[in-house]
Amino acid sequence: MAHEIGLYVILDWVVNHTAWDNPLTEEHPEWYSRNWKGEFHPTPGTDWSDIVELDYSQPGLRRYMTDAMKWWVTETGVDGFRCDVAGYVPLDFWNNLRAELGAIKPVFMLAEWESRDLHARAFDMTYAWSWHNAVHDIAMGKADVGALVRYYSKSQKTWPDGGLRMTFVSNHDKNSWEGTQFELFGDALENAIALSVIGEGMPLVYNGQEAGNGKRLEFFEKDSIKWRSHQIGELYRRLLALKKSNTALWNGGWGATMVQVPNNVPGSVFSFVRANEKDKVFAVFNFSGKPQSVSFSDTLYHGPYRDFSNRELVMLSEDFILEIGPWAYRVFVTETNK
Repeated sequence: MAHEIGLYVILDWVVNHTAWDNPLTEEHPEWYSRNWKGEFHPTPGTDWSDIVELDYSQPGLRRYMTDAMKWWVTETGVDGFRCDVAGYVPLDFWNNLRAELGAIKPVFMLAEWESRDLHARAFDMTYAWSWHNAVHDIAMGKADVGALVRYYSKSQKTWPDGGLRMTFVSNHDKNSWEGTQFELFGDALENAIALSVIGEGMPLVYNGQEAGNGKRLEFFEKDSIKWRSHQIGELYRRLLALKKSNTALWNGGWGATMVQVPNNVPGSVFSFVRANEKDKVFAVFNFSGKPQSVSFSDTLYHGPYRDFSNRELVMLSEDFILEIGPWAYRVFVTETNK
């Protein structure tokens, strides 16, 4: 049914560990890690007392896990996997798994981890935890816009070309253990959402965000979301429609690189252009609680645009001054060959 309406399906796959009462603990106890006393144990360095760690030095475990994932691709047609704590599993296992899955059909692999090495052969996308941390720190007054400059600079210089980073303002861990999107970003929430879509990266919309879910969901219990129309959902709808229609905003190597546009308040305002031969976007984010009068250097942003917020046509040149409110953003879009 999902494929019939144009959706792709990926499964959440936990490879690093199982529950203590998983049948494998009795059927294949040799597949589990043991401490110095010979006992099963959770992953060291975590507080995951509800799980027991698997041992990937065991060839039988590797074959079992690989075959299980291949079954879902072959027999049900799933399109890929979101792999839990992928960095706790040996990289050579992932590389071999991707080769075997790819021999069946093209799949999409998302690692719940942040490591460029995972992109080399195994994964299409990794979590941009450091992006979330940078924007959260700015929202909480613990950092200025320099944190974003450093994130994007490092991402462009050290991550492989076309390597997708998943940008997010919420996910299951953040929501349950640290706070809702409203708690984590406060007045900066709409800025954070807009940057996750307009900037480089593939945005995640976590379950309930679009409904304005205002509670921390129970992690291990059924906790229903109250579905409703909400301004956050409408914001995502408009931003994602823009991302789909504007080729400069496409993901990875299909989109355009972000190029920063210098401005007169660099500690508070983040401004950049994404442009290719067809489309161009000039975006300005005020990551401060004060209104800003912003002027810009260089000529990269010059040209005719349509204001994303009100659809008005504007011409931007060297004398352009943008009056922008606290925690506000503006996006200007030009479509050169449409």
